[in-house]
Amino acid sequence: MEIHSALTPSSPNHNQTYIKIVHPNSVLCQAFFICYNYHNYYKQIYIMEPTKKSPSVLNIPTAIVIAGAIIAGAVIYAKAPASNTPKQQAASFEQKVKAVSATDHIKGNPNAKVKIVEYSDPSCPFCKVFHNTMNSLMASYGTAGNVAWIYRHYPLDKPMPDGSILHPNAGKESQAFECAADQGGNDKFWKYTDRLYEVTPSVTSAAPNGLDPRELPKIAEFSGLDVSAFNNCLATGKFKDKVEGDFLDGVNIGIEGTPSSIIVLEKAFPATVKEKLMQIYQPYVNAQGEYPIKISADSKMIILGGAMPIEAMKATIDLMFTY
Repeated sequence: MEIHSALTPSSPNHNQTYIKIVHPNSVLCQAFFICYNYHNYYKQIYIMEPTKKSPSVLNIPTAIVIAGAIIAGAVIYAKAPASNTPKQQAASFEQKVKAVSATDHIKGNPNAKVKIVEYSDPSCPFCKVFHNTMNSLMASYGTAGNVAWIYRHYPLDKPMPDGSILHPNAGKESQAFECAADQGGNDKFWKYTDRLYEVTPSVTSAAPNGLDPRELPKIAEFSGLDVSAFNNCLATGKFKDKVEGDFLDGVNIGIEGTPSSIIVLEKAFPATVKEKLMQIYQPYVNAQGEYPIKISADSKMIILGGAMPIEAMKATIDLMFTY
């Protein structure tokens, strides 16, 4: 994979980073081509392999790229209309989002005016980056009780058409989070989750298998759990259905990749706020004029696709408290 910077004809004043795929079948390259295809009663994850019709050069905003050989943030974009108005989701979108409840894993005030519901995959390198971003965000806003972070599972561990699996250990890792919560509630859930995201290499070209499963009990020990009970919980698949339930909820909503976040608000925001939102995310518009943002029809929910940088997240939260 080669990384180049250049000015694009569609955005002559905006520096863009191009990612040229040298090995299209590599794990890291494949991570950029997540999409969904309906099959019977569920959506199955597919990886879009480059074809003759697919460009060999991808355009990803520079702000989402962290220097080095590894791309730290990938954005799944929502098409923006020609005008500077965010794309409106179908009216039923907000009805599909499962309400935050006591069964959720919540960091911060459960009654916060701004709730950020994240769908994440523990093997995803972009989720690892965004996990740090969210912890920083909570350090700034969570202590005052203004923002809550809700974590939901979206492991990309479903077979692809060729039989391969993008993140084969993601399901078990997600179940490990639940096994931690089973022993120690919300506190142990977050301690275990934070530790796993801290130590995991994620699935990248440098670590194609991601975190060694043998590390899961070690993280349990670090988190102060009963390791024997933890191992039994994981071996029996006690929370497999719960993890799968989160995943299917995400599919039903229309989640298109990881990480994806839904900002849930107490009340609708006016059109003036929508315009300011567009200004915040203008730097992350790609060459096709696509924004990494969608807004529900009732203007009470915002979907963000990808590992948005801390600056954009803070600007969004600050904006939400101005109306």
